[in-house]
Amino acid sequence: MRKIIVNALDKRSRINRNIYGNFSEHLGRCIYNGLYVGEGSSIPNINGMRTDVVEALKHIKLPVLRWPGGCFADEYHWKDGIGPKAGRKRMVNTHWGGVIEDNSFGTHEFLEFCRQVGCEPYINGNLGSGTVQEMSEWVEYMTFGGESPMARLREENGRKEPWRIKYFGVGNESWGCGGNMQAEYYAHEYRRYQTYCRDYGENKLYRIACGPYTDDYDWTEKIMPMVKDFADAITMHYYAVPKGKWDQKGPATGFTREAYYATLQAAAYMEELVTKHGQIMDKYDPEHKVGLIVDEWGTWYDVEPGTNPGFLYQQNTMRDAMAAALTLNIFNSHCDRVVMANIAQMVNVLQAVILTEGDKMVLTPTYHVFDLYKCHQDARLLGSFAETEDVGGVADLSISASMDSEGTVHVTAANLDADRRLEIELEASGMRVNSAAGRILAGNMGAFNDFDHPKNLEPAVLEDIATAGGRVRFMLPGCSVAEITVR
Repeated sequence: MRKIIVNALDKRSRINRNIYGNFSEHLGRCIYNGLYVGEGSSIPNINGMRTDVVEALKHIKLPVLRWPGGCFADEYHWKDGIGPKAGRKRMVNTHWGGVIEDNSFGTHEFLEFCRQVGCEPYINGNLGSGTVQEMSEWVEYMTFGGESPMARLREENGRKEPWRIKYFGVGNESWGCGGNMQAEYYAHEYRRYQTYCRDYGENKLYRIACGPYTDDYDWTEKIMPMVKDFADAITMHYYAVPKGKWDQKGPATGFTREAYYATLQAAAYMEELVTKHGQIMDKYDPEHKVGLIVDEWGTWYDVEPGTNPGFLYQQNTMRDAMAAALTLNIFNSHCDRVVMANIAQMVNVLQAVILTEGDKMVLTPTYHVFDLYKCHQDARLLGSFAETEDVGGVADLSISASMDSEGTVHVTAANLDADRRLEIELEASGMRVNSAAGRILAGNMGAFNDFDHPKNLEPAVLEDIATAGGRVRFMLPGCSVAEITVR
């Protein structure tokens, strides 16, 4: 019998709903044929946006979506993606597959997609190959409601009223594909560029600076004192690659038990990264005024055989669901500093929550984890403890606990052991337990949904959950994720 203890009186920071964000880049089939098919498509759509994808994202309460990149952001010139589509510039996507980008999905289309889903847009500006004027005018085009050249241009393109844009990133991966800059140089550039990203009227930008890649603690150390008074958050990127060997990532399916645990070890490394970068941030920002945004995270394997290697298309198994559950529990536990996260990527790329092929759509195991975890959005983190053992180099039980605005306690628990089931006794101290219910996603570590079997893996009712003496008992099969609701 394993114990989970939740203290309903130990209310901690609020779990920002934006931790459950997604990322969409002009990469492979994420945008085109993923979320956007165009107004003339036979696939059901509203203003070109796939209806099935929109509805699926609404179901998991997608809070925020990042666009247009990624590496693509720093070669994207926003004026190429506005106005009549027949006249928009065509370009080669040099980062991702060398395919033609026709810019038919631009600012208006992205913000329409966010409107349909009901999520906040997070826009990444081009610092790498763009100018201060270009970035400044993009903010003006989107958010200025008075008389100005960009406001007139927006109206000519069919939109009189400005949008409300909160989240704006100034550059992406400036230490790499966004310009190969050194930390001090980027910090100077960030301060200059953000100066001209104005707050117009009631629209207040939440300015986001490019933070470190993985364990580059020196980058965080150098930029924090320079940007802390000019940024609301800094970013961090990290991908879970088995054994950290990029040249030996291995397949997304048909993997070994060793690869399963190696992937979970890689995912668990997020705990150390968030902790250590947070400690550096604490030196310069002890009041936590600057948030940490992990706006690219997820698993990364070899692309599916026969697909364009630049499209980064991979299948999604229960291994990915377990990595997602573990990572989201880590973010929840650090919600005093982690204010947003964006899994890479939303559709058809890397650890996608949705796969599409023509008019078909598949919800991946990772999608279902986001469904199970949506209960934590904007809830208060509760102090909790799980009794664990080591399996394959990771703790076999990972949990989060929170209390929503109505006083209901939600616990998410992942049994990372590929085989062994765990009998759980959950004690909720500081509250009277009247009832408990649960949902669970379970399956073989290599199981997945595909277009012929789209519902092979779905959440089900957690059977045989019982309450007695203020405790809740239930069983977690090997390789499973559950949401427990305690009232």
